[in-house]
Amino acid sequence: MTTEGSARTDSRAQEPVGDLVQRASQQLSQLVRDEMRLAQAEMTEKGKRFGKGGGLFGGAGLMVVLTLQALVATVIAALSLALDVWAAALIVTAALAAVTALMAALGKRQISKASPPTPEQTIDSVKADVAEIKEKAHR
Repeated sequence: MTTEGSARTDSRAQEPVGDLVQRASQQLSQLVRDEMRLAQAEMTEKGKRFGKGGGLFGGAGLMVVLTLQALVATVIAALSLALDVWAAALIVTAALAAVTALMAALGKRQISKASPPTPEQTIDSVKADVAEIKEKAHR
């Protein structure tokens, strides 16, 4: 060790404990602030990426709708080779309406199974637990 290194060590060893605690507190505060800034920067970057990804998924959804519309037009055009155009369009429209009605009925059934939006089994279980505890407490 050099005399300079030992002099530095000696001067720190002679610092009052209050000063050391204050310096450690300041350093800890600075570390926490730096970590919070880093976390904020990281979350900002991730937020931007989520935004871009969401926008791209939205664009893909729009393209799916357009693709399905083109497919419907293609089916109508194919049927019009054997039928009048109005009849082909009517058949395709009826088929789409039937699929829509089926999906709506299935969706309604699922929603009715989910109603009411309370955890009924859990409530019944808690009531049973409370009743059992009361019964054991009165014995």
